[in-house]
Amino acid sequence: MDIEIKSWLYDILNAISEIDSFFADRPMLFANYQADLRTKRAVERNIEIISEAMNRIIKKDDTIQITNSRKLVDTRNRIIHGYDSVSDDVIWGIVVRHLSVLRAEINSLISK
Repeated sequence: MDIEIKSWLYDILNAISEIDSFFADRPMLFANYQADLRTKRAVERNIEIISEAMNRIIKKDDTIQITNSRKLVDTRNRIIHGYDSVSDDVIWGIVVRHLSVLRAEINSLISK
């Protein structure tokens, strides 16, 4: 595997781990997320990182298949360019429904 792609895959894993760390000392509940501006911004930033790394991977090698990769890139664009219309529900949905799948897929790609 190309060294740049592998580096970007690790960037994705690190961002997912960082998001998980924000909830290490409290229950992973939407209400907790929504009430904490710092956590919200930190999660959004890590989703930006995940999505930018994903975008770079797709541009470099479009044969790499990652579930919802295009939707993640679109979410990054929404966070950056439509900052005033970022939905807590959408971001939280990514955190609770998609990051574990993404982690498994990235680990699988790295181990090939």
